[in-house]
Order: sequence, then C-alpha cells, then structure tokens
Amino acid sequence: MSDGSSSTSSSQLVEDFEGELDEEVDSEEEKNQEGRESPIPSLSSFASLRAVVRIKQKYHAMKKRRQEMALRLGAQGGLTGAPGRTSPKIFTFDGLTPTSFSSFPSVPQKKKRRRKRRVMFPNDGPRKTVPKQERSRATYCLYLLFAIVFVQVYNAIENLDDHVLRYDLEGLEKTLRREVFGQQGAVEGLLSHLKDYLSTYVHNKPLVVSVHGPSGVGKSHLGRLLAGHFRSVVGDTLVLQYYVLHHCPQEADAMQCARNLSALISEMVERAEEEEKIPLFIFDEAEHMHVEILDVLLRLVASKQSNEYLNAIYLFLSNLGDAHITKHMLQNSSSVSMGMTASVRHSNLVKELTPILRNKLEKHHPLWTEADILPLGLLEKDHVMECFLEEITREGFYPDHSNIERLAGEIEYYPVVGGREYSQTGCKQVVAKVNML
Repeated sequence: MSDGSSSTSSSQLVEDFEGELDEEVDSEEEKNQEGRESPIPSLSSFASLRAVVRIKQKYHAMKKRRQEMALRLGAQGGLTGAPGRTSPKIFTFDGLTPTSFSSFPSVPQKKKRRRKRRVMFPNDGPRKTVPKQERSRATYCLYLLFAIVFVQVYNAIENLDDHVLRYDLEGLEKTLRREVFGQQGAVEGLLSHLKDYLSTYVHNKPLVVSVHGPSGVGKSHLGRLLAGHFRSVVGDTLVLQYYVLHHCPQEADAMQCARNLSALISEMVERAEEEEKIPLFIFDEAEHMHVEILDVLLRLVASKQSNEYLNAIYLFLSNLGDAHITKHMLQNSSSVSMGMTASVRHSNLVKELTPILRNKLEKHHPLWTEADILPLGLLEKDHVMECFLEEITREGFYPDHSNIERLAGEIEYYPVVGGREYSQTGCKQVVAKVNML
C-alpha cells in the first residue's frame, strides 16, 4: 500500500465518523427544540439534554484523537520506502518537566488521627465525664514545710559561723600553741570542747571542764591565757577568775562566800543573756574549795536550771589526782614510742586515766560527775628549757643557750625512763631562777 492511499483512507475514516456524529448531534438538538416548544418540560427532556452534553464531549474527544492519528500517519508517510509499521513506545522521564506534573490531579493524603482513649461505661447507666483530679492541699503544705526547714538550716549554719568568729577561736589556738609548752594534746582537747560548745548559742547544759595535773605543768598559766582571750572578745564583766585561797581563805566564811559567789554568777549570766554572749568562770586551786562552795556550783551547773544558766563555761583547775598522773607516766614511758605525736600520747593518757581520775574526783564531791576530765602530763627537760627561753626573752636578757642549759640543769628531775627525763616541779621555779640573774 502506498503512502497516498493510506493517508486518504485515514482521512476518509475521520470524515465518515465526523459525519455520523454530526447527524446524531443534529437529531438530538431537534428533539431538544421540540421539547422546549412544549409548555411543560418533562423528565425525558432533561435526560435528553444530558445525553447531548455527553455526546458532545465524546465527539470532541474522538475528534481530537482522530486528528492526532492522522498527523502521526502523515509523518510516517513522509519517508519514502519506509515500512508501514509502528514500533512500541517506551516510557522515559527525559521529556518530563516539573510543570508537567501539575496537570495530574493531586491525591489527597489522609491525616493520621490520634486515637482517643475510650472510656468504658456500664450499659445500664448514663455516660459521665471523668472528673479532674484536684491537687491536695497537703502537697502545698509539704512544700512550705520544706522551705521553712531549708531556711532554718541555712540560718543555723550562718549563726554557727557568726559564733565561731565572735569568739576568735583561731586566735586562741595560736596563743595556746605558742605559750603553753609540752601540753599540745591537752590544748587540742580543750579547743575541741570550746569549738563544739561555742558553735551555737542554744544548749541543754553548761560546759564544765576540769583540768588536772601535777604542780608546775601549766594549769594556772592556761587559765590566765583563757581569761585574757575571753576578756578581749566578751568583755571584763563576763569573765570571772576565782582563787579560793584569795577570795575565801577562812573556812568559817565558807557559807557567806558561797552566797556571794552564787549572786555574782547569777548576775553575770543574766547580763550575758541580755548581750547574747557566753560567760567564762575559772576556778583555780579547786582542791582547796570548801564544800559549801562546791554545793552551790553543783546546783548552778545542773541541767535543770533555766536557760541563762545553761549558756556558760566553767573551768576548774586543780592538782587532784596528780599522784595517779605521775605514776602512770613514769610506768608507761618506756612503752611509749619516741616517734609518737603529742596528740596521740595525750589521747592515750586521757583514755587510760579518765576512769581512775573520775572515780577519785566523784568521791571528793559529786560536782565532778558533771565535768569533762582533762589531765595534763609531766613536762620533759626540753619543755623546761623552752620555759626558760620564754621567760628570759620576756625579761629582756640575751637568750644564751649555754646559760639556759645551766639553769635547766638546776631543776630536779625524775630518773630517766624510756629516754625521757621528767621534771619534778615542771616550770614552777623558772620565774624565780630568772629573777636571780
């Protein structure tokens, strides 16, 4: 078949199909005209009208398709000698552009619905909404309680720092370590008691410390240093140094002395309560105290007293039990290691001597049941030389080492035990020997 005959046949097919469609459309339009001339439109007229519209749409679609087919056949006939066959088309994305996708209708995406929690209700009862849970008022009360406790703890910490700073315990520690010789363990024990007690102003009992030791080991010197320090931080009116042989030498005046002492202590603790300070009472030579004075002091230090009497420090200095301390140190010096520190030696001394001393002191008077026992040990020859050096420097003499050794050699000592030479009188004769220079 030639190209001319194929093209004419295709065009004839198109013209015949168009003619048939035109005839159908004309016949439908005539029917519609007849339907319009009728006074009352019927249901059939509406149906025919819709049929006409469908036929027109179909006609235009087929017409367009036929025209494309005719053009395609004409293009194939333009090549002479080419076979009249068609090859299958293969789809590729080469000819597609982003704008070509706009012609395709967009597929609506379904939104994911969140499944609501279903509430099951009984079949016979009405449906009720779940009531909202209200916060309990106890929760807010608990939060308030936590806040109050936090504020109280914070204030307690602040007050603790204020009390420690007020009494300048760091300065006191430096003074005692510098001027008290051979009793570093006892100094640490005393400072520990003071720090624990002075860290707060509220107490359930007063602090009662009883210092014991042989003659010349530094008991009175320790009391003078404490009195001087507390006078500088709380004032002269809140510090009392009571010497029994000076304030009440006669036993016949013991009752009157006890009443006067009780009135004086009551006045001082009331003044201290007003100023929110803690007073200090030092009783030197406590072994010479009369029973009436000890009874008054026992009533004052008892924990059943009112609040102002509980905020006070009582320091007793005596040589009660000195024989036990001397005997213990001479018998156990050989077993004590030379490399052992002073704090360890003193802790061992306190641990071993406290039960013995407490038993003896409680027999002397029940006052010592309320006290913390703090024993002072014997002084060695090196400690005596330090006492001479301090006193010579204070008097303005030149600190000649040979002279100090000579003076220290004039002091009486116990026999050497465990490589240690303990003084029988401690530093008691140091001042008198320096004054003779």
